[in-house]
Order: sequence, then C-alpha cells, then structure tokens
Amino acid sequence: MTNPPMVDIREATKKFDNGPPAPAGATLSVASGNSAVAGRQSARNRRRFPCRWPELALIGCGVAVLAWAFVLFVALPSTTTAAHWSAAWAGLDVMEALGFIATGVLAARGDLRRVLSAAATSVLLLVDSWFDLMTAGPGRDFAVALAMACFGELPLAVVCAVVAWRSLRVPTPTVDH
Repeated sequence: MTNPPMVDIREATKKFDNGPPAPAGATLSVASGNSAVAGRQSARNRRRFPCRWPELALIGCGVAVLAWAFVLFVALPSTTTAAHWSAAWAGLDVMEALGFIATGVLAARGDLRRVLSAAATSVLLLVDSWFDLMTAGPGRDFAVALAMACFGELPLAVVCAVVAWRSLRVPTPTVDH
C-alpha cells in the first residue's frame, strides 16, 4: 500500500469556501498536490489590507520590546545577584521535561497538538542554552555550558522544531465530485 500524498495542513484548515456542498454519494479521497504554496493565499481569498488589528498589535509589541531590550542592555548592570536562582533554573528544566513528555505522548497518539508542544519545547531549549551561556562564569563553567548547548540543548531544539514542522503536513481527505 502506498502512502497518500501530503497536503499542507494550513491549506486544509482555511475557511471552507469551495462552492456548493458535495452531492449525495460523493466519495472521499486524499487531496492531490494542488495545495497553495505554504503561507500564501490565492488572489480570490487575499484581504485588501494584509493585517488586522491583532496582527498589527503583535507587530507593535515586537517593536516595543526591541526598544525595551535596548534600554535594558544600556541601563542594567552587567552582573547581579538573583533571588530564587535554583528555583528558576529547576523550573525551566521541569518545563522542558513536561514539553518532551507532552510531545511524545501526543505524537504517539497521532494528535496534531504535538505541533504546539514541540514548538514550545524547542523555544524553551533555545532559551535554556542562551541563559546557560550568558550566565556562566569564565573557564570551566562556560565550557560546560557550551558543551551542554552544542551536544544537548541545541540538537534537541532542532529535533523538536523538525517534529513541529513535519507535523504541519498531514494527509487530508477531500470530497470528490
């Protein structure tokens, strides 16, 4: 038995504006490769203005946070003492562990929500490696942080990102007329 062709899930979840409903007795088959390029809309479905207020709000927040990051970079001291240091790091590792478990369980069940947990876990691993490297002291501490990033956190982040990306493409049934 051959595998059915893959269809981009983003295309499959667009609003259902495919014309009139299928006639009685129509059969289901896997869609042929006529899906749109990922992230692009057909001219018929394209909005006149590409962004609505939620998208504009998110872009505005991103610009504001970049400005705030610059202020923090200039104003904050380069070293400090942090309260609850061990709880912060242990909490981050617990979130990563829960992300791995959730992604594995959802993937084993064939649940598409694994995209969300895999993507979130990938980002947590990137954040972990960044903060490990930025907070490590010179010498042995930095060498350990670099080794953990290169041989643990970053490869696992890539694996999670690949799981999320590949999970976006699934066989999707369509109606034959």
